[in-house]
Amino acid sequence: MKALNQLNNPEKGKLLHQLFPNEMPELIDFVQGMCETVKENEELNRSKWNNGLFTFDFWLALAGEVDQKIDKYGAKLHKSSNLFADQLFDGYLASFTIHCIVTYTAVRQHENGKFVKAVDLFFYP
Repeated sequence: MKALNQLNNPEKGKLLHQLFPNEMPELIDFVQGMCETVKENEELNRSKWNNGLFTFDFWLALAGEVDQKIDKYGAKLHKSSNLFADQLFDGYLASFTIHCIVTYTAVRQHENGKFVKAVDLFFYP
């Protein structure tokens, strides 16, 4: 196994899924909800956008692509760590997915504290 600092985003996503498979259905539902929120509140989000790394239009496109992948693969993403990682952590999609995962652990009370710690460990610098 690689050292944590040598894992790329798909490998971290796969490992998170493998370690916490029971967390995946709710997490994926939350990610899809974030996709919908970005689209539904487009005007408000656009007016408040201050991310210098991505334009809002690019972020909106990432949300749309993640949403399409969740629609396409559905419950298969809950069961397959490879599919989860390959589809939601590919390239720039990882930026959106990781943002959603970090938000998920920040705004919700989780019974599984180890899951929250793993997210912190994998996705915070």
